Amino acid sequence: MYSSLLTFFYLIASVTFIVGLKMLSHPASARKGNMVAAIGMAIAVLGTIFLYEKEGEPLGNYGWIFSGILLGTILGTLSAKRVKMTAMPEMVSLFNGMGGACAALISLVEFDHLLHADPINILAMAMNGGVAALQGFLLIVLLGLIIGSISFAGSVIAWGKLNGSMKDFSFPGQHIFNLLLMAIILGLAGYLILALPANPAYYFYAIFALSILYGLFFVFPIGGADMPVVISLLNSFTGVAAACGGFLYDNKVMLTGGILVGAAGTLLTILMCKAMNRSLANVLIGSFGASAKSTGATQTGGSYKEISLSDTAVLMSYANKVYIVPGYGLAVAQAQHICHELEKLLESKGVEVNYAIHPVAGRMPGHMNVLLAEADVPYDKLREMEQANEEFGTTDVVLILGANDVVNPAAKTDPASPIYGMPILDVELAKHVIVNKRSMKPGYAGIENELFFRPKTSMLFGDAKKVLQDLVAEIKSL
Repeated sequence: MYSSLLTFFYLIASVTFIVGLKMLSHPASARKGNMVAAIGMAIAVLGTIFLYEKEGEPLGNYGWIFSGILLGTILGTLSAKRVKMTAMPEMVSLFNGMGGACAALISLVEFDHLLHADPINILAMAMNGGVAALQGFLLIVLLGLIIGSISFAGSVIAWGKLNGSMKDFSFPGQHIFNLLLMAIILGLAGYLILALPANPAYYFYAIFALSILYGLFFVFPIGGADMPVVISLLNSFTGVAAACGGFLYDNKVMLTGGILVGAAGTLLTILMCKAMNRSLANVLIGSFGASAKSTGATQTGGSYKEISLSDTAVLMSYANKVYIVPGYGLAVAQAQHICHELEKLLESKGVEVNYAIHPVAGRMPGHMNVLLAEADVPYDKLREMEQANEEFGTTDVVLILGANDVVNPAAKTDPASPIYGMPILDVELAKHVIVNKRSMKPGYAGIENELFFRPKTSMLFGDAKKVLQDLVAEIKSL
């Protein structure tokens, strides 16, 4: 009876995962979709705790289970409440790493069970399904271990890079070193599965240690500009590792959830690479952003012109169409709310205002969409790159707030630039371009932006929040 009811609960949970994922595809329904999937997960977890039986015995250990749930809930809630929007990418990366760690721990626990199991039970497994059954079990355990460990270690490094506590690290021949390291891991895993040696623990824990090492060196050389792609790729790794756990426990909802996360992360990775006009191999091997200063970064130099707040206020107030390009600088300044106020103020004067969103703006996929949604910016005002590029030619003023690499013309004009070939927002097609930055310091990719020196471009220096507050006050006084 309980088994049938649990299967029904798993079915409901699986459906909520699929529906929730579908709802995440649009900003208007994303929050509700996240809640739907969370409810489904709660159903799956509680159903497993109270309805799962093994050989007629309930799961038990309720004290330990609910203590863990309570501790995780408290830590997760506090982290989510306190995190700033600018730190959201690193929190996502860290939480994703925890998922990979859980998958690796499952493999460690199950291998320990196998290692200390009654030899009679192991013999029974081999006799009932042949040696292939034992080898298949080891294959799933090792896949979960390798993928989960890589995801955990890589996510920790990504978290460190995003919060500024770690720098890019590489050495000559590192990519060759990484390939050799992976070959050793796969070789040891293959030997352990096929040969079934008498001392499997030595090989298993060696694979575990080498997988952690590979995860570290996998992300170390990848530059900051590629972090959105790396985060989505590691997310897909975590999903695949979780799916391996579903195979181990014959758990349908765990398998479904893992497959969905893995597939969604993989598709997002592909879309991100397409948005940057680069292959995944180029992202992983090219180290985009890691060594831009020493690999052909364009040193444009030259003179730039500044614009005053009063002139900016007049120019925007009497424009017909204005585009705002949000970037990481807007997130750092926590200026999304005052930006929305500026938008509403200009619209009250008859100005058409929209936002141009580059697919890789910020530190993670959808970073700018989430940031503006937090300020209640209408979703229909968010224009994707292709649509915005079609409208820049009829735009009077483009206001760039903390964006850099996603508007750099070097992507189209300089074959020596590390970002050459990456699709950008064609803001230079507008009549006037105003760039708000703290200084002339290069962006995340570490290269100078030649847009700043173009005739149509004017620089408006200062903290984004303070500048926008002063700009709003100036427009109100007109």
